[in-house]
Amino acid sequence: MQTVTRVAVDAMGGDNAPAEVVKGAVDAVSSRADIKVFLVGQEEAVQEELKKYQYPAGLIEVVDAPEVIEMAEPPVQAIRSKKKSSIVVGMNMVKQKEADAFVSAGSSGAVLVGGQTIVGRIRGIKRPPLAPIIPTESGRSLLIDCGANVDARPEHLLQFAKMGSIYMENVIGVKNPRVAIVNIGAEEEKGNALVKETFPLLRECKDINFVGSIEAREIPHGGADVIVCEAFVGNVILKLYEGLSSTLISVIKGGLMSTVKSKIGAALALPALKKTLKTFAADEYGGAPLLGLNGLVVKTHGSSKAREITNSIYQCVTFREQKINEIIKEKIKDSEEND
Repeated sequence: MQTVTRVAVDAMGGDNAPAEVVKGAVDAVSSRADIKVFLVGQEEAVQEELKKYQYPAGLIEVVDAPEVIEMAEPPVQAIRSKKKSSIVVGMNMVKQKEADAFVSAGSSGAVLVGGQTIVGRIRGIKRPPLAPIIPTESGRSLLIDCGANVDARPEHLLQFAKMGSIYMENVIGVKNPRVAIVNIGAEEEKGNALVKETFPLLRECKDINFVGSIEAREIPHGGADVIVCEAFVGNVILKLYEGLSSTLISVIKGGLMSTVKSKIGAALALPALKKTLKTFAADEYGGAPLLGLNGLVVKTHGSSKAREITNSIYQCVTFREQKINEIIKEKIKDSEEND
């Protein structure tokens, strides 16, 4: 009998909710029979969107959550006061094992706070990091952390490296993934206090394939599979990555359309160009999992369209099938026993 992964999706989160969120959910269940989606949000609005589509009966269920946490709201206060919001209701479904995962394009702060206070951390995990997949010249890498822990300590970064390695090997399929710490040079003696203190911990860790420091310019070339940093640095890298990617795509398109000759050349090159540019589109990789929790929470971009929502739902299936939480629990337990 086929195992079905139950994914609670925040139908009210993000700039394009509920329309694009609902479409993404419909596309997910229409393509695969091993998924059931709970659309969590304002029931009337969600049902109105669902009327536009045909989809397999029973694979989408609407869960009413009349309140919405807005992007600008203080996260802690919002989680405490809006118990009937789509984020809180969805997180509680994961906590109570009514859903296997929760996906949201809503408030990053609320998702981070809710993940830690409602779903809860795996025993032994000090800080759960956000870990998005980023495209590189040679494939893709995991950037960990990109926004959850600005004031991280060396022992936190060590755990990030371990969890990132587990994710890359079991979800993405990279054997013995190369782990590097973001630095301003390749030499061990370079970097700020956090990097200098973390470097020897990573070097001595037997659970990871540590390859040393990585400078930011080497990240797009695929210099490592797991890129370790604290959240301030990670968020700057991620935002610059996204901004530069969209700028380059825009400039390339503009150049190709600038003259008659370039338009003819563009027509010939278009199939190959589309295939190449597609690898740098954020919606191809789903969202960023908040690793180290008792259940799976995935944060997608606030501007997510249907395709990114669909891929984030697929991501949840792989995460569950590969038993990522169970592996993390076992690895952390072994590390504590050996310390």
